[in-house]
Formats: sequence, structure tokens, C-alpha cells
Amino acid sequence: MYESLKQICLEEEAKGTPFWKLVQMEECKELQKTQEASHQEMLGIYQAMHASYEDYEDKLYSASGLVGGEGAKIFKRRMEGKLLCGDLIGRVMEKALKISESNACMKRIVAAPTAGSCGVVPAVFLSIQEEKKLSDEKMVEALYVAGGIGGVIASRASLSGAAGGCQAEIGAASAMAAGGLVYLLGGGAPEIANASALALKSLLGLACDPVAGLVEVPCVKRNVLGAVNAVTAADMTLAGIRSKIPADEVFDAMYNIGKHMDEEIRETAKGGLATTPTGVQISEKIVMQ
Repeated sequence: MYESLKQICLEEEAKGTPFWKLVQMEECKELQKTQEASHQEMLGIYQAMHASYEDYEDKLYSASGLVGGEGAKIFKRRMEGKLLCGDLIGRVMEKALKISESNACMKRIVAAPTAGSCGVVPAVFLSIQEEKKLSDEKMVEALYVAGGIGGVIASRASLSGAAGGCQAEIGAASAMAAGGLVYLLGGGAPEIANASALALKSLLGLACDPVAGLVEVPCVKRNVLGAVNAVTAADMTLAGIRSKIPADEVFDAMYNIGKHMDEEIRETAKGGLATTPTGVQISEKIVMQ
């Protein structure tokens, strides 16, 4: 896969081939598959994302009892017209919660790029598809864009909370969603890269500190943060606001920050929110069950 967004930007300009197609072609070359086979696999992934939202059960709770029913609460408040952020952002919040809760409840989800960040990309993509009445074919193209961004981040930094903190999971997912959203709204490679930079910059240094070592608290609600952050990054980009630091350098900065993070705030449940008095009480209670 590509190792820099700059390279993709240069190739799009030189060849006139759109970002998503360059990523697809590179994947096919690397994995020795046809474009048709690649497309069908990506369509299957998008359909699975949709199913992970549709299969949500508002009465279902995770085994720990920490997660469940929260997506339904946002849905109710949205239906009542009481959300301060409006309907579109409300839908993004609702989907991010529901899909992340489904993950905690052991339902089938799509790791995007990880299970802990599974709600970010689909929350943004499913909501914008509803809003703009976009085809599944267009959404598949956006998934290639998101995947290309994720591939570059994986190459230059990490997608693992254990290696780089939550910035590598929710942060990366937010960058992927922002870039894909900008593509869906008409942006080219430079705008896609810019949105991913703006999104990740806002989440640099985010710790991975799951209470009781479970991908539940604060992970589920951080998916909302990542999804809404992606929308704001796209809006800023499309308004002409540019990141002073190029995307590839932002990814490199994330890698360096992750290296300097203490292991206690890198998915060990030995620091951060996991070691607050309430976090410890929750952990002890779960152990005793």
C-alpha cells in the first residue's frame, strides 16, 4: 500500500486517476486480485457496517453491564428535536454509539480500523449517505479512500492502542472518516489529505485507558468524539481552512507521541481513567462477578 498521502496526491494530479481508484489499484496489485473481486469485497464490508447498525438492540447490555441502551437514548432525544447539535450530527452520534455498543455486546462489526473504533467510519458514512441520498457504489469508493488513509497511517505509525494509545485507534478512524467524507462531498486528494490531518491533529496524545481492560468505558463514547470530529474536519476543509502541518507529518507526529507514552496509558488498564477510584471499583466488581 501507499506509504504517504503526498504520493497519492501527486499521482492523482499526474495521472488524473481519483484517490479511491489509486488505492484500489494498489490493493489489487499487492494482493493479486481483480478490481471486480476487490470491489465486491469492499461492498460486502459496507453492507456489514450497515448491518452492525441495523442489528442494534436497545435492551441488550454487555456482559459487564457497563454498556447498553445509550444509542437509543440519543435516538429518542433526536426524535424529540431536543439535540443542540441538530439532526445530522445527532444521527452521527446515534450510529457511533449503537455500532460501538453492538461491538461490546459481541455482535458482528467491522474493525475500522480496529474493533474499539468500529463506530466512527460507519457512523459518518451511513449518516451522510442518508442525508445526501448517495448510492452504495459511491460509498464503496469512499471506503477505498478511508482504507488508503488507514494504510498510510499503519505504514508510518500504528493502528494499535497498545502501541500508540487511543490516538492510533479513534484518532486514525476519525482521520479515515474525515477524508472519506470530503471525497463524498466533492473534494480531491489534497482536500482529503487535509481533512485527515485536521481530524488527527485534534486527537493527538489521546490515551488508551480502558476501565477493567474492556473495550467499553470510555471507548464507546470516544467513538462519538471521533465521528463528530471527522465531520468538523471535513467542514473546515471544505470551507478552505488548511492544516499548517501536512497529513504525513501529522501521522509521523502521532507515531512519536505514541513512542513517548507511558505503557500505563497504552491499553494496559493500569493508568488514566482505569485507575480512578471509580474505575478501580468497577474493575473489582467485575472481577467478583
